[in-house]
Amino acid sequence: MPSNDARTFLHIALPTAAAGVVATAVATVAVGGKGALGAVIGTLLVIAFMGMGLLVLQRTAKSLPHLFQAMGLMLYMTQLLLLFMVMAFLKGTTAFDFKAFAFSLLAATIVWVAAQARYYMKAKIMYVEPESSRGVSAEKTGSAS
Repeated sequence: MPSNDARTFLHIALPTAAAGVVATAVATVAVGGKGALGAVIGTLLVIAFMGMGLLVLQRTAKSLPHLFQAMGLMLYMTQLLLLFMVMAFLKGTTAFDFKAFAFSLLAATIVWVAAQARYYMKAKIMYVEPESSRGVSAEKTGSAS
């Protein structure tokens, strides 16, 4: 993972992990050990799913920038659908408290999206490619009237 991608991931995953710690503490007090396990699993699941999505989205932005917005919308919809499918699959589990799992999953997802939005709003990302310093002039396109 290039350093810029890792930096982006850290700026987004750290607030999510902090929300997971809070969710784990609340679940431990409210439910006990099974609640803590559910909260940890929910938080780790969100970080894994959203982290993979972030990696895919950044690779798409570099190779196919014209598909970036459509890919982002499709990716988020797919991630949420997969998270709901995991919740439906694990609904009857007795290994951990499902409510703690579900609430930590929801909280971590909201924190992830908010942290990602904040990071990209604060990042100084160029939206215009600067001219090459090699002296090669850019070819003009379009009509010059």
